[in-house]
Amino acid sequence: MLDLSGLDFDKGGGVVTVVTQDAASGMVLMVAQADREAIARTWHKGSSNGNTQKVVSLACDCDGDVLLARVVPNGPACHTGSFSCFVGPEAMGDAISALDATIAGRAMHAELDRAGASGEATLPESYTAQLLEDRNLRLRKLGEEAAELIAACADGDLRRATEEVADLLYHALVALRAAGGSLSDVQRVLARRATPAVATRTISKDGPPPKERKK
Repeated sequence: MLDLSGLDFDKGGGVVTVVTQDAASGMVLMVAQADREAIARTWHKGSSNGNTQKVVSLACDCDGDVLLARVVPNGPACHTGSFSCFVGPEAMGDAISALDATIAGRAMHAELDRAGASGEATLPESYTAQLLEDRNLRLRKLGEEAAELIAACADGDLRRATEEVADLLYHALVALRAAGGSLSDVQRVLARRATPAVATRTISKDGPPPKERKK
């Protein structure tokens, strides 16, 4: 629980700066301002357009005038439709997160174009947009990339296998996005699986049960 008494709202004229970061990928999403009331209500963004950010944790800096909000985003953070307000690999956390963010941006632009509400010049149709729009193409390419990876591994060709893994990751992320998911969903599953399971089996004080003899 964040202690509001440790925040310096006076320095910013009644507000503090909030830097939001994707809790799963580490991607920097946006910077905003929030007053004491907003922080007390557990600050959130996007209530008007549906692109909300579920706050996972809040932490203040050493001066008490900046907050780091780790969030689970539900849609783009930027008003332009981009997943992040920041441009460049430095804000992306890692290459896979950058790729997923690009796919998310393509998906958002496609939705805006269909609704006729983008307010911007329509982007030239990209390969990602084609995959998102064409289910048969998307699934066919996913199968093809998987088969090519299998062939490269069977041949022991490291360079080609590495490239095919990259291709398969891209097509898998596009297919996941079309199904309503994202890289963050995969990361949460992996994190959950990485948590050691608590052993529930009880061993009696006489030792483990004897092994059954083969018949």
